[in-house]
Amino acid sequence: MQNKKNPSLSRRAFIRKTTKGAIVSSLALSGIPTIVPASVFGKNAPSNRINIGAIGTGRISRGHDMPGVWKYDQAQIVAVCDLDSNRANDAKLLVNEFYTKKTGKPFDGVKVYTDYRQLLKNKDIDAVIISTPDHWHSIIGIDAVEAGKDVYLQKPASLTISEGRALADAVKRTKRILQIGSQQRSSRQFRYAAELVRNGRIGQLQKVYIGLPGDPSGEEEPEMPVPANLNYDMWLGSTPQVYYTEKRVHPQVGYDRPGWLRCEQFGAGMITGWGSHHIDCAHWAMNTEHSGPIEVSGWAEFPTSGLWNVHGKFQTEGLYENGVRMIVSNELPNGIRYEGTEGWIFVTRGNYQATSSDPVSAQGPKPLEASDPKILTSVIGPNEVHLYESNDQHGNWLDSIKSRKEPISPAETGHRSCTTCLLHHIVMKLKRKVYWDPAKERFKNDDEATAMLSREQRKPYTIN
Repeated sequence: MQNKKNPSLSRRAFIRKTTKGAIVSSLALSGIPTIVPASVFGKNAPSNRINIGAIGTGRISRGHDMPGVWKYDQAQIVAVCDLDSNRANDAKLLVNEFYTKKTGKPFDGVKVYTDYRQLLKNKDIDAVIISTPDHWHSIIGIDAVEAGKDVYLQKPASLTISEGRALADAVKRTKRILQIGSQQRSSRQFRYAAELVRNGRIGQLQKVYIGLPGDPSGEEEPEMPVPANLNYDMWLGSTPQVYYTEKRVHPQVGYDRPGWLRCEQFGAGMITGWGSHHIDCAHWAMNTEHSGPIEVSGWAEFPTSGLWNVHGKFQTEGLYENGVRMIVSNELPNGIRYEGTEGWIFVTRGNYQATSSDPVSAQGPKPLEASDPKILTSVIGPNEVHLYESNDQHGNWLDSIKSRKEPISPAETGHRSCTTCLLHHIVMKLKRKVYWDPAKERFKNDDEATAMLSREQRKPYTIN
């Protein structure tokens, strides 16, 4: 679309120009049909709407990310992409059915891609949701921002610390809006707990205990023919070539929890899967969002056989420059416990699950508890620390796309949280203490640990 007064103005620039300073509503669906004349829409007219492509259309996309966006009239999903053509076509049907029901009219406005690079070339697409397996996060994120797209990126930010740094640098260089899908930051109890800690309601913070779920081991799985609907070579991406078996990838029927989540080739397991949430929120409370630990130690048990090989039982500990110690373990209640000189606070999701097939329900009777109930009725005064407030992670991203203000979970913060998770994973493998310089993002005098900052990337699926 072109502006008649300025034909050279691109559609994307036109959206920003005509909506500068606008705030995307955080309310639920208004019931107004999406495909109607611009005069009906007003500020939500097609010329103002954010056109979105969904890259990766599996469990988390169908159950969380696409619904998190399509509920807003200011945005519309216009394209879907998956390396499994069956899943891509399923996603098209899902989105078309939603908009058909919403508008009361037959809708068929979703384009299907099986290669994200082709989707990124579509100049009518303003932004993308990346809901792929972990090993593709940073690579697609970098390609997307360099293509001029704003990005919602599922956590964790990256497979390795080096890839995460490349992603954060690319976002800074391109000035795109990138939101990490660390949606706990948009949960009131996690923000309030962090504010209470930051404002000294439990005295001087001394220790942070983080409980994460665990993952089971699995059996050996036989080699299977690659389904004709799956581009398996590209699915493996930057990771080594290994034989196809269904439990290594995702179910060919249905959208249950995929097996790749339990394979170290594609991610680090629960230390990044849930750790990216809890450690991120802990950093928020600790005021260490752009830093990290200076020492990390710990151990973990790993399966000795079977396809699934991510960590099982573990306990790790990080020491921060301010003297706070962070203890992370699968044997602690799922959540974050802040301990100070004058009391403690425990915060968890309660009954909330991102998807119906989350592996473990959060433990603890209440989303927020404290050593003294009076702590939880404390009012944060006008002159005290007030943290960034968001009530919806996807909605906040859409707000930021229009305002061009930083979202609640920007790339640099997500990278630092992911880095800390990966440091804990590194000591699980080494089973000894490491010394980290968070300013330089380097280990101190430790060649073995330094070699684990990155992995060799299989061509052609590399960060250029």
